[in-house]
Amino acid sequence: MSTTLKNVCAWAGPAAVVVTLIGWLIAGVLPLPLGSSSTTDEVVAFYSHDTRVLIGMVIAQLGICLVFPLIALIALAMLRIEGRTPLLTIIQVVTGAATGVLLLIPMLLMAIIAFRPDRTAELTVTLNDIAWLLFLTPIAPFMIQNIAVGTAILTDKRSVLPRWVGYLNFWVAAAFIPDVLAFFFHDGPFSWRGVFVFWLALFAYAAFLIVMGVVLRSANLEEIPARERTPR
Repeated sequence: MSTTLKNVCAWAGPAAVVVTLIGWLIAGVLPLPLGSSSTTDEVVAFYSHDTRVLIGMVIAQLGICLVFPLIALIALAMLRIEGRTPLLTIIQVVTGAATGVLLLIPMLLMAIIAFRPDRTAELTVTLNDIAWLLFLTPIAPFMIQNIAVGTAILTDKRSVLPRWVGYLNFWVAAAFIPDVLAFFFHDGPFSWRGVFVFWLALFAYAAFLIVMGVVLRSANLEEIPARERTPR
């Protein structure tokens, strides 16, 4: 496989973070997103800026889709680790694809809300609740993906990837645990825009994408000299 193509897939991880955050800034999701304690007027006012929200969410959707090339590259590295019995690799691919879809659907839903900002206020608030809770609370695929990656790395005797990356994946998985509390809190650190739900998950997942991209790119570059030394 072309080293250039693998490097492109590796850089897709950090690019996903940058492009998505730019989209959120344009849409107004950042620096402070709507919360479950936001009033009906605040929610309606947010989506009344339909053009801004639509443009931002389109950009965010493109950014989120960049996780898929990285997931494929992670699978390639895990195949080198597992060999002929790539069970963890298959788990990572399946759950990684699910996480991408779970991140993409809420962005599409927010764009749909902004598409018709003249809906009734109650319907706008309901759709906004669905979008945010769907975005943050389905933590199982994310956790399973990180646990699969971490387990593969830590059980690898050849050290295809550094062991600290395995521990990082377990930390990322643990960081998602508080997200289910968004169902029970409307305000404070455990609400959906709280520090232990939105911000911790955002930082952890961004760290996962950036670190995996950088580490896999370094692993790709390390293969070049070995290939060039191979006698013909």
